[in-house]
Amino acid sequence: MLAQVLSCAVLGLDGVPVQVQVDVTDGGPFFIVVGLPDASVNESRERVRAAIKNSGHFFPLKRITVNLAPGDLRKEGPAYDLPMAIGLLQASDQLTADLSDAMIIGELSLDGTVRHTNGVLSMAMQAQAAGLKRLFVPASDAPEAALISGLDVYPIESLFALYAHLQGLQPIAPQRTGLDFQPDSTAPNACDFQEVRGQEHVKRALEIAAAGAHNLIMTGPPGAGKTLLARAFPSILPQLTLNEALEVTRIYSVADMLPNDMPLMRYRPFRAPHHTISHAGLVGGGRWPRPGEISLAHRGVLFLDELPEFDARSLEAMRQPLEGERIVSISRAQGSLTFPANFLLLAAMNPCPCGYYGHPTKECTCASAQIVRYQKKISGPLLDRIDIHITVPPVEYEKLSGDRLGEPSAKIQARVEKARGKQRGRFEKAGVTNLQANADMGPAEVRQFCELDDAGKQLMRAAMKQMNMSARAFHRILKLARTIADLAECEKIGTHHLAEAVQYRSRSQE
Repeated sequence: MLAQVLSCAVLGLDGVPVQVQVDVTDGGPFFIVVGLPDASVNESRERVRAAIKNSGHFFPLKRITVNLAPGDLRKEGPAYDLPMAIGLLQASDQLTADLSDAMIIGELSLDGTVRHTNGVLSMAMQAQAAGLKRLFVPASDAPEAALISGLDVYPIESLFALYAHLQGLQPIAPQRTGLDFQPDSTAPNACDFQEVRGQEHVKRALEIAAAGAHNLIMTGPPGAGKTLLARAFPSILPQLTLNEALEVTRIYSVADMLPNDMPLMRYRPFRAPHHTISHAGLVGGGRWPRPGEISLAHRGVLFLDELPEFDARSLEAMRQPLEGERIVSISRAQGSLTFPANFLLLAAMNPCPCGYYGHPTKECTCASAQIVRYQKKISGPLLDRIDIHITVPPVEYEKLSGDRLGEPSAKIQARVEKARGKQRGRFEKAGVTNLQANADMGPAEVRQFCELDDAGKQLMRAAMKQMNMSARAFHRILKLARTIADLAECEKIGTHHLAEAVQYRSRSQE
């Protein structure tokens, strides 16, 4: 007898429907899974066999063939265990149920309990798009799946519980659906800006970067506070909007990195990979491509400490997502996948290998050729994509030993939130709904929202000539000036806003 159960695979970040077809005929005993299964799918045979027996059912000693259609899509992971078991119970006449409007997902333990599965949010989106009415998922993943409206999501604890529900013996109540989104004001473990002594000009630059989602690089000697400032940066970031939270949650669900108690991400990601990270780990990839750190930092911050120590090939691969497209494409022999990568790049580096080039009191021990070679590890095109270049000098003793605290993060964040709200309101008023911050603007939006008066045009003409700026730098300065004006609650970009934006580009032109 033949039974069919609908399940789902995840390709990149998208759900792809998979038809689990189970055929039980005389012969055998024999159990085979076809349809391009990987090793973990093939191992489902033993999990399904034990789960059925330990759930009080009998396992048919016949020829069992399971086909995962479409056959040209590679299947991986244990999410097909539960639909296989249900299909086998149907095909062996132990279960009678209409599952034409349902999707089933879940890994089985040997005792029949249903375990967590990654990528459930993408699968729920696919079920909604396919017009299905019911979705059966592991109980631990039900709150995540219930974020998608229009579906009856059933939390399944065990194979027997699903069997009893489908037979009408012990009905399972659907998970409550709907979004109860309460964003967190700051990421956990973030340092408060008031604990950072001195460096007021760097804090100002970080505030501007947070307000407009502008990329920033800090250069300074060891111990000046670059890493501390970066660790405090999440405390002033604007809160996630609902759409941004769903985008981030989808990525973390596929990467199996969602916190157990958080079905929906409530704060902006802050990713700080070590400089020894592989190319696939940073950009994404692998034999079956997975999102890398630049995608895990989507709608948040990617902090690269000791920037010149990172692999040059990996850094150059970030040029595409940093320049307008905000995506990363990974091509393999089987096809090409695209992951979102709209992140704020926050970088830190020393001015030379020893770290003390330009230090006011400590002598640099590096040869001039070493300094040039070290600084050239970061290519000009990559530096040109960074809006703010700021020098972090050593902190004086008087500021370190003083009792006076700096401005708290909460006050800075309030200004950032106000500026970011101003930007979203401007975009919505103009009918531009795909932009969230000034850094997202393209040339058309820059022309529309970053008009200069005659004095501003003269200043930009002089800056372009003196600093040999590229067309990209010209547009980035205008976007940066727009953010500075938003923080000052000014409708028009003034000359002083433009002058501040220009001076943040000086480092890249040295």
